[in-house]
Amino acid sequence: MSNMNNLAELRNFTSKVTAWMVLAVAALFLFLSSYFIVVPGEVAVKTRLGAVVGSYSEGIHFKIPLLEDIVRFSIQIQRADIRTQAFSKDLQTVNSYLVVNHRIQQDTVESVYRNLGKGYVKSIVDPMVQERFKSIVAKYSADAIITNRSMLVEELNKIVKEVLYEKQIIVTDISIVDLDFSAQFLKAVEDKQVAEQQAKMAEKLVEKAKKDAEQQIAKARAEAESLRMQREAVTPSLIELRKVEAQIKAIEKWNGQLPYYNGGAVPFIQLEKK
Repeated sequence: MSNMNNLAELRNFTSKVTAWMVLAVAALFLFLSSYFIVVPGEVAVKTRLGAVVGSYSEGIHFKIPLLEDIVRFSIQIQRADIRTQAFSKDLQTVNSYLVVNHRIQQDTVESVYRNLGKGYVKSIVDPMVQERFKSIVAKYSADAIITNRSMLVEELNKIVKEVLYEKQIIVTDISIVDLDFSAQFLKAVEDKQVAEQQAKMAEKLVEKAKKDAEQQIAKARAEAESLRMQREAVTPSLIELRKVEAQIKAIEKWNGQLPYYNGGAVPFIQLEKK
């Protein structure tokens, strides 16, 4: 009989301990659920039974367990990677990889949560960027997209920033990381560039040959002009002067001895009368 009483007391004690442990765990759960911490760069939206009751910045805050929930949003710059396909004005396929850096402001978090939801990047940012990119690409030929890529990026940034700002999403910048075309088009572009380079080289060679010919013509003209001037400068007086100069040079070279002949006669030197 005493053993049965001891067993009943043990069971009763065990039940009480279990109940106290359950209560302690429940109390700990309620205590831990009664506050939340918001880290820097985040804003928390508090809802009570599905209704938004406020937003909270960094720090520790309290909430009613089981009745209130917390939805966290980052107000730091976020990156959205978007891959899309578009067609140029000349119907070339353009595969692109875009990076959209964006953020939301602290004072608009509640509105963004109500109107756009937590997944606003997938539901709003991605489709809007793709739509605007395709419409812009359709205005340019593939060649223009390749040669004026910066112009395409500038126009895309301007349009997307305006559109998403209306949705309370701040776009800081959009980068086109990659643009890819079909292999056939890229081969055609390469062939065209090679042909243009060869044409420019041929044009330079023709220009050089033209300049060389002009220089030869100018040189020939200068020589002809020089000869003409020399001919015009040759007068009878100049001819006589050259003769006198030649005689003077001959006298300067004479050693003072008369020519000797075997016949013994001295050759007669005719002196010119003055």
